[in-house]
Amino acid sequence: MEPNAADLESHAQPLAGGYSGETFLVSTAGEEAVMRIYGRHPERATVDAALLDLVRGLLPVPRVLEVRPESPRDPSAEGLHPGSARPPYLLTERLPGERLDLVLPAADTAMIEALADSVGRVLGRLSGMPFRRGGAFTGPDLSVADHPGMSADLTGWVEQHQSSGPLSRWTVDDRRGLLEVAASGDELLCEVGRVCLVHSDFNPKNLLVDPKSGRVTGLVDWEYAHAGLPYTDLGNLLRFERGPFGDAVFAAYERQTPTPDQRALLRARAADLWALVELAARAGTHAVADQAHDLLLSMARARDLTAALVRGPPRG
Repeated sequence: MEPNAADLESHAQPLAGGYSGETFLVSTAGEEAVMRIYGRHPERATVDAALLDLVRGLLPVPRVLEVRPESPRDPSAEGLHPGSARPPYLLTERLPGERLDLVLPAADTAMIEALADSVGRVLGRLSGMPFRRGGAFTGPDLSVADHPGMSADLTGWVEQHQSSGPLSRWTVDDRRGLLEVAASGDELLCEVGRVCLVHSDFNPKNLLVDPKSGRVTGLVDWEYAHAGLPYTDLGNLLRFERGPFGDAVFAAYERQTPTPDQRALLRARAADLWALVELAARAGTHAVADQAHDLLLSMARARDLTAALVRGPPRG
C-alpha cells in the first residue's frame, strides 16, 4: 500500500540543517522516512529520484520509496491560490547517522582521521562517475543541457556578478583582483579533460556519519547535482576548511585517484569559484552567503585562490 501524501505532509516535522525549508521527517508504514517537497524547483523531483537510483550501491544514498512528479500545467488552474496545488515530492528512507557538522567539533585526532578517510573515499568514488558532457540534468533520463544563464568561463561569471549587488560595491582594486583570480582559475580548469557527476552541495551538513566509527552513512540533498568538473565537490567541502580535517580529507581523496595531480587542490579551489561567486552575490541573505562574500574578498585582495577567510567591510 502506497503512503498517503496528505497524511505524510500533515505529520511532517522540518529537518534542520538546510536553507530550503523543504525537507521533513515523516512516518510511513511504522518507519521514519524523509520527504523533500519541491516547491522551488518542481522539475527536480524526478531528476533526484533518478540520481539516487543511479548511484545506489556505489555511494551511501537513501532508497527511494516514492516520487510524485511535477504535474502537467493545467490552464484551468490559472488564478488559483498557490497553496491549492500540491507540489512534487520525493520520499526516501531515513539513513542512520548524525550530520558531520555536528560530529566534527567534538572529534579527537583519531576520529578526525577516520571521518576524513571515509569522506575522501566518497569524494573519490563520486568524482570517478563519468558523463560525456557537462551541464544541468533536464529530466528523469538524466539528459544534460547547458546551464541557463551561466557564463562559459569564470572570468565571464565574475563580470556578470560584478555588474550589480554586493560585488559591484567593491573597490576598483578589489574587483580587479577578483578578475585576476578568476583568470588563474580558468587557466587551471581548461586543463581538465573530463566531466563527472557532481553533487554540488558536498558539505558537512549534507553528510551523515557514524559518530563511533567515523564512517559516512549518507550523502543527502541532491537538488543541485549536475554533470561538471571532477574537482568541484572537493572544492565545496574545503571552501572554509583550512585545518587538520581538510588536510586529511585531501590526502584521502588523493589516495582514491588513479593519476595523482599536483595541482588538484588549486583546481578544487578554482572549481568552487563558480558557487562562491554566486553565493557572495547574495551576501546579506544568510550567514553562509556572508561568509562566502568575505572569503571571496580575501582571495581578491591576496590575488590568491588559496587565501583564507578574513572578515571584510560591512555589506551595503
